[in-house]
Amino acid sequence: MAIHTRTHPKRLILPAVTLVVLCVALGVGVALIPDGARPIGQLAVALVGLVLAIWLVVLPFLRWWTTTSTVTNRRLLTRSGILNKVGKDIPLMRINDVLYERSLIDRMLGCGTLFIQTAAEGGTIKLDDVPHIEQLHLEMSELLFGTTPTAGRVGGTDQHRHGGS
Repeated sequence: MAIHTRTHPKRLILPAVTLVVLCVALGVGVALIPDGARPIGQLAVALVGLVLAIWLVVLPFLRWWTTTSTVTNRRLLTRSGILNKVGKDIPLMRINDVLYERSLIDRMLGCGTLFIQTAAEGGTIKLDDVPHIEQLHLEMSELLFGTTPTAGRVGGTDQHRHGGS
């Protein structure tokens, strides 16, 4: 069994809105260039718009596209990076605890943050904006401990926690 996922598409909402705003601003900017400054002024506005679009729209999309998590029956694999790839492989037998947290917006969108406590790392690995977080949490619990987790409420947010002891 393997569960392969990337971060939730909610990460693309702000870049999409930015693209619309940039297109409107580009159109207005090009239209407001005085006749004496055309076509150089229009090209300058278009060039600035292109640079901003790459920085504020294309790069976030590529970051979203290249950030993935995979759970197999033996490992948790995380991959990220556009040009410089970063990967982490964690054997499931090194995972001590799995916790998830969902804000109100996360609950409406069907995602959440997964916290994985490992023996090898001595800390917690945080995976933001994981889609179908409850399903992933249940399947990881089954793989790790052979049981379903117990529910708990901590700090006013929904958090489900289980342990191997």
